[in-house]
Amino acid sequence: MSNPEWNAMRQKSPVVAVDAVIQSKDQGVVFIQRRYPPFQGHWALPGGKVEIGETVEEAIIREVKEETGFDVKPFRLIGVFSDPARDPRGHMISIAYTVRIVSGSLQASDDALEAKIFFEAPENLAFDHQQILDASGAFQRGEDRKTGSVSE
Repeated sequence: MSNPEWNAMRQKSPVVAVDAVIQSKDQGVVFIQRRYPPFQGHWALPGGKVEIGETVEEAIIREVKEETGFDVKPFRLIGVFSDPARDPRGHMISIAYTVRIVSGSLQASDDALEAKIFFEAPENLAFDHQQILDASGAFQRGEDRKTGSVSE
């Protein structure tokens, strides 16, 4: 929370980010172990902030490449996750996609200590990534997807 860039952004408007659910050919999901706070050492879906002049699709391709070594293609929008408390650094809205691997090999880089395929979600997930996984699974099963923080 002490990052001045985040504090300035939080005061003006929410930050837009992307998160990727990458399913391997054997149906595991790719996670990265976070190198930096918040949630340092926790597992997360690959993703990050959208840069100025970049589409969300370009951002997800860039972030996944930087963190996992995979070249990917966005496949399906999972949803928009906008709970103002989802990131302790400030209000960040995430647009989550399932993506397909086009090429590359799994290797951690950039903000990731490790990149790994899990067949069950690890217990210490960062942010609201369990909610994103749940929405992704519901979509695959043809069920209603619940995203964001809207209560019924």
